Amino acid sequence: MADDLFENAPAGSEDYNSSSIEVLEGLEPVRRRPGMYIGGTDERALHHLAAEVLDNAMDEAVAGYANRIEVELDEDNRLTITDNGRGIPVDEHPKFPGKSTLEVILSTLHSGGKFSGKAYATSGGLHGVGVSVVNALSEHTRVEVARNKELYAQEFSRGQTLGPIEKIGAAPNRRGTSVTFTPDTEIFAKQKFKPLRLFKLARSKAYLYAGVEIRWKCAESLASDEVPAEAVFQFPGGLADHLREQIGDRECVTTDPFAGTQDFPDDEEGNNLGRVEWAVAWPLYSDGSYSWYCNTVPTPDGGTHEQGLRAALTKSLRSFGDLIGQKKAKDLTADDVITGGEIMLSVFIRDPQFQSQTKDRLTSADAARLVENAVRDHFDLFLTENMDRGKALLGQVMERMDERLRRKAEREIKRKTATNSKKLRLPGKLTDCSGEGEGETELFIVEGDSAGGSAKQARNRKTQAILPIRGKILNVASASMDKIRANQEIADLILALGCGIRKDCDASNLRYDRVVIMTDADVDGAHIATLLMTFFFQEMSDIVRTGHLFLAQPPLYRLTAGKESRYARDDAHRRELEQTVFKGKNVDVGRFKGLGEMNPQQLRETTMNPETRSLLRITLPPEFEQRAAVKELVGQLMGRNPEHRFNFIQNRAGEVDRDLIDA
Repeated sequence: MADDLFENAPAGSEDYNSSSIEVLEGLEPVRRRPGMYIGGTDERALHHLAAEVLDNAMDEAVAGYANRIEVELDEDNRLTITDNGRGIPVDEHPKFPGKSTLEVILSTLHSGGKFSGKAYATSGGLHGVGVSVVNALSEHTRVEVARNKELYAQEFSRGQTLGPIEKIGAAPNRRGTSVTFTPDTEIFAKQKFKPLRLFKLARSKAYLYAGVEIRWKCAESLASDEVPAEAVFQFPGGLADHLREQIGDRECVTTDPFAGTQDFPDDEEGNNLGRVEWAVAWPLYSDGSYSWYCNTVPTPDGGTHEQGLRAALTKSLRSFGDLIGQKKAKDLTADDVITGGEIMLSVFIRDPQFQSQTKDRLTSADAARLVENAVRDHFDLFLTENMDRGKALLGQVMERMDERLRRKAEREIKRKTATNSKKLRLPGKLTDCSGEGEGETELFIVEGDSAGGSAKQARNRKTQAILPIRGKILNVASASMDKIRANQEIADLILALGCGIRKDCDASNLRYDRVVIMTDADVDGAHIATLLMTFFFQEMSDIVRTGHLFLAQPPLYRLTAGKESRYARDDAHRRELEQTVFKGKNVDVGRFKGLGEMNPQQLRETTMNPETRSLLRITLPPEFEQRAAVKELVGQLMGRNPEHRFNFIQNRAGEVDRDLIDA
């Protein structure tokens, strides 16, 4: 029997031995897998390099050691960021004889002064990978350090040290660190820094910390009407100044914005837990925007600090309504309160936890409680110290609540009519919700009966409906109208949503508050999600434009070590968890082959429960020109002409994250 096993072994299996196992040293893992560290190799990832270096300079300012930062962009795509802080240590590192600490920090992953909290109480950098990643992905890096009235310098190329640290000479009037780098064209192809994007990044940092002055400079050839060749940013009012600039001459519900700052209480050991700063206004006749930050790092997807602010504002307005006898205020939701507002929130906390290395979403559990407790008292006072102001704001928010409840009631009537009418029957495979709960109703579109079965058991029966579809639906971008009408899956979807298609599509007739695409966390699932998004973009653009369409984020892995378990969305997230949460632990990794393999409890916890899940809202740009560009891109990628896809792939091949290829 054993002989048979060897005889039937796959060809080439004997070549798999110890020599087949690669051990990547130094910064080679970063160059092989840039997506794991900066989220890809596109324009956003390129500018993430600038943010990493600027974050380090801001950490020095927030820690109280620097008050000036300079950002300079040259014509040849070379960026220099300088601070007047303490300067990176240049003496020999005790664990690396013969190497300066500067060289260790620049050329070794997970090295830095932000792990223990001794050098920095709060910081944007956490994992010790920021500046070393910048070094790895730059064709040339030069670091100058002024310490103890002496100037030192060291140079690198693509992560490799070009020579030992050098003492340049005396620097009696200088201190701090200067990092100059040129992104590597082998990684980023022909992409270059966008002056406007860097200009806005530098200015936003100055708003986030009132004690810092940021000086901007770029080559004359890069200057424009929007980007001056030189500028100085310093905003003593912090976020309040930023909000005033954002509001401009727009009329708001309250004359004065709700703005302030508050230190968090110390922990039991006497350690300061940080502070929060906020600025909120409610424009009357225009939409608002949200800006969330943690330790001066933008968190565009919000997170737990956002949840804390939402809770504080909502609970305060409910209490104020009760105070003045407005009993209906108890039905207010957080969306009623913040929708349409200009909201800016910045927290500084110890040891923050983010969803990924790109720090798009804060996940620190304590942040919600700390922010809510800090903001709540201030907002209570804001509402009650001027009762007319409080009543005006409550009235505006309750108008939005009334509109939401009216739309919900209309949907309930249409749902009951559709359910009871013999003429208008719902798809047989639709498992509808009763619509009797206080939460907003949701339709989950899932692939396959197996996933549909798990989702039905995991759902909230009152608010969540399930519609299974069979595999990959018709690509509507390359199909005739007759084919679209004849497709049963699409017909079921149109019937379930009840809002019509194309010119007849009216989002106010949509039977659910949210439509959630929930597919497997693999390539096939991504393809199905893309086909569905194409369908909604082409046939029901009104529900996309009005923000009713969402993409679920189910996990691909479950990592367990002892009693601790975490879920990972993809391979990059898994590696991040293994190198942070589970570092040095024996981790058991389970891979979900599909939603149908997850038990209902896991599916509810990770993907369907509003308290614990992550959803991505799919929207259209507000500007017509940008919408036209989206339409053109959808036509290229999903349309009938394969040459367009071929050309797109050829032109963008250099930007593809190697992680995706190897996966």
